[in-house]
Amino acid sequence: MGLAEILLLGLALSADAFSVTISNTFVYNHERRSRLALMPVFFGLFQGLMPLLGYFLGGVAAALIERYAGIVTLVILGIIGGNMIREGAEALLSPEDEPLEREGARLTVPTLLFQAVATAIDAFAVGVSLRAQAVDILLSSAVICCTTALCCVAALFIGKRLGRLLGDRAEVVGGIVLVLIGLRAFLS
Repeated sequence: MGLAEILLLGLALSADAFSVTISNTFVYNHERRSRLALMPVFFGLFQGLMPLLGYFLGGVAAALIERYAGIVTLVILGIIGGNMIREGAEALLSPEDEPLEREGARLTVPTLLFQAVATAIDAFAVGVSLRAQAVDILLSSAVICCTTALCCVAALFIGKRLGRLLGDRAEVVGGIVLVLIGLRAFLS
């Protein structure tokens, strides 16, 4: 497998992280830049780490992880997305003269960790398949990591613009995106 194929693989694996980054960016538009900058770091690291784990632990846990990857992704992203939909709908439905008493939604490190794991589970299976090929796994994982991080940096800028367009509906739309990503993972 050449560098071009590894780059394409990295782009394919980064699609979920790209979508979640966009969603998070417009939903959590009040977050500090430093907090938002954690997304490319977390998503890139997990996308790079999971193929390594799949490569080295593939024989032991591959069947189990492949069997339950879709449901785990659906549960994690479904819970996070469902909560975002609920909170966004409550904010939209509360009358303006009676402001909803809730703290602003925060993008927490545990939320980012759960999202990073959920979007990188398929990269574990890729690591298992890379084991069967004559591939430099360290180079492949580094390329996947960097590709995902760069895609997520681009998603930060796209998400900011989408957030401005969506306004108050951003949290509901972001939650729907996360649930749809989870459903896609479950159904594939």
